[in-house]
Amino acid sequence: MPFPSDLEIAQAASPKPLSEIAAQMGIGPRHLEPHGDSLAKIRLEAIEDLEDRPPARYVVVTAITPTPLGEGKTTTTVGLGQAFRHIGKQATVAIRQPSMGPTFGIKGGAAGGGYSQVIPMDLLNLHLTGDFHAVTASHNLLSAVVDNHLYHGNALGLDPHNITWRRVLDVNDRALRNIIVGLGSRQDGVPRQTGFDITAASEVMAVLALATSLPDLKARLERIVVGYTRAGEPVTAADLNAAGSMAVILRDAVKPNLLQTLEHTPVLVHAGPFGNIAHGNSSILADLIGIRGGDYLVTESGFGADMGAERFFNIKCRTSGLVPDAAVVVATVRALKAHSGKYAIVAGRALPEDLLAENPDDVLAGAANLRKQIDNVRLHGVPAVVAINAFPGDHPSEHRAIEEVAREAGARVAVCTHFADGGRGAAGLAEAVAEAAEEPSRFRFAYPDEASLREKIEAVATKVYGADGVDYSSEAAKQLDTYERNGFGRLPVCIAKTHLSISSDPTLKGAPTGWRMPVREVRASVGAGFIYPLCGEMRTMPGLGTRAALFGIGLEDDGTVTGLS
Repeated sequence: MPFPSDLEIAQAASPKPLSEIAAQMGIGPRHLEPHGDSLAKIRLEAIEDLEDRPPARYVVVTAITPTPLGEGKTTTTVGLGQAFRHIGKQATVAIRQPSMGPTFGIKGGAAGGGYSQVIPMDLLNLHLTGDFHAVTASHNLLSAVVDNHLYHGNALGLDPHNITWRRVLDVNDRALRNIIVGLGSRQDGVPRQTGFDITAASEVMAVLALATSLPDLKARLERIVVGYTRAGEPVTAADLNAAGSMAVILRDAVKPNLLQTLEHTPVLVHAGPFGNIAHGNSSILADLIGIRGGDYLVTESGFGADMGAERFFNIKCRTSGLVPDAAVVVATVRALKAHSGKYAIVAGRALPEDLLAENPDDVLAGAANLRKQIDNVRLHGVPAVVAINAFPGDHPSEHRAIEEVAREAGARVAVCTHFADGGRGAAGLAEAVAEAAEEPSRFRFAYPDEASLREKIEAVATKVYGADGVDYSSEAAKQLDTYERNGFGRLPVCIAKTHLSISSDPTLKGAPTGWRMPVREVRASVGAGFIYPLCGEMRTMPGLGTRAALFGIGLEDDGTVTGLS
């Protein structure tokens, strides 16, 4: 009998009432706002009411550098959350909300997989409670205010050629990357060039993810910089008197969403900031609830440890004040073979036969990436645990090769079969994480607040990425000087680079050395609270491929979703 699809597994599940799921976390019915039978919002007052409960151990799940094969990071996050119950512990899982652009594009959904999923899988991947739409509306309201300000005389002196605020949409649509607005009659606005990003790339989304309270959300919205005057002075959402209305639109979106796994572990789903130009982590507000919700809080960061985990440590933890106790680095046999550089792998095409053959030497040839990502975790004083996400075609000798590499790098390690076996398939990982989390905390940031922006960029580039140094374009150098003068120098940095390599060059595999990182431009997300240097071309509005997932998705007459992956 063929293994059932993720959607078939999810649709066959028998969820528990959400009041029971919330009760596991110590959350009573008065803090829940039901959205149908299987979703609920959690009121922020729960944070204060849970303060008397002991804090959970805080665990972040990260990975080696991503490959087209997919490493199963979300599946591992969910499987680990379920596994704690199998060793007599209670966990809460916190993940980002998937963007519908990738769900209908190449990537598909992001609810986990197999028997380690968040349910209802279809609702999680399609709208959920509408938070993404609220972010879209809030962002585009500010966009409308910017163009309205230009139309009505531009009293603030905003330079039309230095407006940084674009528009957003939660759809993959490459035709909207660069557009001209204001065409038509004079009544249709002031013509200028702009464009669309995907909603996950909105600074409003990053603000939602990094806010620590409703007042903090409002203050961050006010600080959003939409552009600059001809004299180089920043113009903010507060200057345009738009932040109050933006906050109103986000009134319900600020509340985390409660769901459950197939094994009834509580799951907090909230926010979905882009992993390239934002910090790529779920919300602080969800973590402030989940950290008092059991013995362990398991969260996930975007892409590899050089990106999502680095930002988790240096941006998210810096803002929340929460201290991580352990980090899980997900690896697979196939992905490490890919990092050997011996195989041409293309998403959607059959894998090379040689890649599937038993060959621990190929695993060891790609192991430099795993070693460096373990080092990136330990650089921040956090114990590392390697999760070998096992596939049916793996060979024991290949698993042993990974285990040897992990232990030599100072990490604990466990082989996991949570995709097929659910929580019990990750019980060994849960035991290893529990041991690691008992180590005394030595957590540290990669750089201090008082360091200059250049020093912060260079710390990440050299310590985390392995670069020999950083080269700034003349434009980037001027922008950094301007941000320092405008008082943004104490903000952390979020380096926008490729996720396909630890370096800034997507063609370099493994753990490259002997290279320098070029910074061509530097932008400021002042509301979110970070500066992001750009190292290469970043696509903030994806396109659709010829084999997009949307072509296989449909709806039965009874309302059942089909084809969602």
